[in-house]
Amino acid sequence: MRILITGGAGFIGSHLAEAYLENGDEVYIIDDLSTGSLDNVAHLKQKGAYHRRLFVHIDTIMNRDIMMELVGTCEVVHHLAAAVGVEYILNNPMESITTNIQGTEIVLELCNKFKKRVLIASTSEVYGKHTHAPLIETDNIIYGPSSKFRWSYAASKLMDEFMSLAYFRTTGLQVTVARLFNTVGPRQTGSYGMVIPRLVGQALRSEPLTIYGDGNQTRTFTDVKDVVWAFMRMVEIEEAFGQVFNVGGREEVSILALAQRILAATGSSSELQFIPYDQAFGKDFEDMQRRVPGIEKINALIGFDPKTSLDAILTRVVNYMRKRTDGV
Repeated sequence: MRILITGGAGFIGSHLAEAYLENGDEVYIIDDLSTGSLDNVAHLKQKGAYHRRLFVHIDTIMNRDIMMELVGTCEVVHHLAAAVGVEYILNNPMESITTNIQGTEIVLELCNKFKKRVLIASTSEVYGKHTHAPLIETDNIIYGPSSKFRWSYAASKLMDEFMSLAYFRTTGLQVTVARLFNTVGPRQTGSYGMVIPRLVGQALRSEPLTIYGDGNQTRTFTDVKDVVWAFMRMVEIEEAFGQVFNVGGREEVSILALAQRILAATGSSSELQFIPYDQAFGKDFEDMQRRVPGIEKINALIGFDPKTSLDAILTRVVNYMRKRTDGV
């Protein structure tokens, strides 16, 4: 089978590409490297027969001509290309909105034209300012004012979901939407505000671990291997078409407790440093105080129930980042 992964040189996309290659499929990647890196897929080009089944295109999904060729070639499309990370979005608001909305529009239009199955990666950010748990797919959406550009990402991804469901309802496009909750693992970078690699990197360098706000905000984290497993199954199941699914973990943890566990996992003596939100991100930022998914819907569909504990995730990330730090 031929698989197209937009954003395939990114953190999740590279793991998804590797899984499909291990499965014997041909994988086509398009990535503009704005947040992805060729380092994420370099080992795949060198590994056995993988290089004969991996095709990497450095280009933007806004290039309709190359997208038409790639979508027409492949049977399945995983659309992961998007502006990601709070810091990147706040620093590049116009580019983020354009990529997330117009890019997804191109993907959906071409998948509909060629009648291809497509999975759209969305985000838990779309839920907005809820404080209850768990969050379920039918919850209302609560955003802050448009002057707070943090919500532009959430709103743009929600528009992606609306477009996806509109295509399904009007044309029967075989599209599935996955709302991701803090996917983590090796190859993720802290450069764009991702909390675990950022804190692990600080701990390994014996720098203060910077915690934004008071650290009482809570999250769940999901190992990238569990997310890849879910993506590969969701895109194959007819009952998933036209549906939105949470994809996340169950173990809720505060950012303060997360930092303390990272200190234990790394053996670091770094101090904790608390930084007010406005000092870290400026006036355009508001945080979500709690983000915990209900995963009963996806569990009923494919049996998704991630078993990778937070401690196991941290061990994998620490080992990966320590090897890179040591030059291994």
